[in-house]
Amino acid sequence: MESLSTEVSAETTKDTAEVIESKENVQEKENVAGKEETEIAGDEFAYLERNEFTSEIYKIEVKNMGYFGIGEFKKLLKNTLKLDMTKIKSPTRKEFAFVCFRTQEDQQRALETLNGYKWKGRVLKALAAKASADPLQKKRAAEDQGVEGKPKKQRTAVEATCPLAGIPYDQQLKQKSEEMSTLLKKYTQELRKINPRAKPHLDKFKFQEVLPSPTVQGYRNKNEFTVGKNSLGEVVVGFRLGCYSDGSVEVAEVQDLPHLPDQAKWAARSFQELVRKSKFLPFNPDGNVGHFRQLMVRCSSATGELMLVAGIYSSNLTAEEQQELKEELKSYYENVEEGAPYKCTSLYYQDVKHREAGQMVNPVDHILGSTHITDTIQGLQFRISPLAFFQINTEGANVLYQQAIDLAAPTKDTTMLDICCGTGTITLAFAKHCKKVLGVEIVPDAIKDAEFNAKANGIQNCKFFTGNADDFIKSMVREALYEQEPGKPVDLIAVVDPPRAGLHNRSIAAIRSASAINRLVYVSCNPHSAKRNFIELARPESKAYKGEPFYPKSAVAVDMFPHTTHTELVILFEREQKTNPDQEKPQAEEAAKDKPTEAPTEATTEASIEAPTEASIEAPTEALPEAIIEANIASAT
Repeated sequence: MESLSTEVSAETTKDTAEVIESKENVQEKENVAGKEETEIAGDEFAYLERNEFTSEIYKIEVKNMGYFGIGEFKKLLKNTLKLDMTKIKSPTRKEFAFVCFRTQEDQQRALETLNGYKWKGRVLKALAAKASADPLQKKRAAEDQGVEGKPKKQRTAVEATCPLAGIPYDQQLKQKSEEMSTLLKKYTQELRKINPRAKPHLDKFKFQEVLPSPTVQGYRNKNEFTVGKNSLGEVVVGFRLGCYSDGSVEVAEVQDLPHLPDQAKWAARSFQELVRKSKFLPFNPDGNVGHFRQLMVRCSSATGELMLVAGIYSSNLTAEEQQELKEELKSYYENVEEGAPYKCTSLYYQDVKHREAGQMVNPVDHILGSTHITDTIQGLQFRISPLAFFQINTEGANVLYQQAIDLAAPTKDTTMLDICCGTGTITLAFAKHCKKVLGVEIVPDAIKDAEFNAKANGIQNCKFFTGNADDFIKSMVREALYEQEPGKPVDLIAVVDPPRAGLHNRSIAAIRSASAINRLVYVSCNPHSAKRNFIELARPESKAYKGEPFYPKSAVAVDMFPHTTHTELVILFEREQKTNPDQEKPQAEEAAKDKPTEAPTEATTEASIEAPTEASIEAPTEALPEAIIEANIASAT
């Protein structure tokens, strides 16, 4: 696709006049914006005057903590001390932490409660802390004082988003294979130290390779563009070249990026033209002024559909102005220029601003076209809503899911639990290989899509739950066991495809305590972050992680993100199996001599019903599972 400058030079006189008028409009808007920014933004702490950042004002510092886990400290604050905090900030390997609150009353209560409190053998010290300086304003103040360090080389959009684009693709795969091998080697070395029993399993553990993506160019079916300005001060819809915490707000165009499809590039450019012509302003994080903040683009290679979600910062808009902006968006895409190569088939307005306490996502409002788009994986059609998770690389997902299926090796007697199931893509891909599949996802719209997708593809051996995976894993296991035929061995596998940060340790603990799960396929889009989960799955049994550990058996990576440094990794974990009852008995007797008798744990209870018979299941147990699941659903949703 040609550049914007080439197209403008070829325009007619009438179109040129419109461009000039547009530039004058932009200049007028910039003058207005400059006045607003002067009034609202200013010194390094001006942002505290805005109601989005009150928690930074009411901040405390807690000292003398020793080395601690954030999860433990959060549990102390919220569960034990009942303190209504908003966030915890703590540098790695330090003995202090900052805790933020929304009101002065909450801050004062925390100071009185924590100062002198004894925790883990230490006496805590708590004192009020100063708010952090605005990094952008701090950088500008340094520049004004002439104390700025050596300026960094300005990156291009390609360098910022596709650092491997200049390397031949076979070399990209080789580099990623070496990186994954190094990561897994470090993981296995660490595990050998943590759990000596893992050694015979790790000796057999094999990493296959990084498999190539079937599509290398233009593979991304979802992109989130930022509205901002480039180095020349021109309004641009594209990608940020740096982060705000480093004092960077510059945005670059995306027309030269190899991993974006032409549909997405057209969407960014058409929205850019809209913003430049509109009387509403582009959003500026320096002072939180302006309105057009971002654009999410979802496109389908199977159907050609194009979904746009315009992210609008509405804090400085009246209800009437918001409605006017919606009408402007609708009119613009209804009357897109004749002969345009693409057309918006689904348009949403999203209210993007500082989230309130307990808010998970920014709400969307459908304003034009269809409500969903459709794409295809593993021969199945999937309906996709604006906020639902769907694999970025559709063709690559075909390879990824087949690898997960091959590693899990399900049979017609298998029940599969899909944890973090999104729109049900993995769940339904497994369905034809299993007796039954169960999925759980926290985003309600994604579950609606999953249920629709199951019906549309004629798949009946599936069931989905809306809620936090931490709360549903045990219920899903109970349902799988309850439906098991009496006397028949249980074949229960779990598949997890969590967000980039990995699974919460509560989910890992729930999986480990469910002794009926003997195989686990972990799909990770960020193996470096997921390494923590890999260790938690395989560490020795403890109070926090009950149940026998899962050991890695085999791993394979799929290059879902060509031209970038990211790689998707799939690992098969298997729980260590005891050989036979004759060997288990002496071990149990020996263990009984060394420690007092304990009440049976939930994992022990589940293990005892892995092969249930009608006589072994008590009557109350038969009646409970469905009620438990329904109660959990009600409480979670």
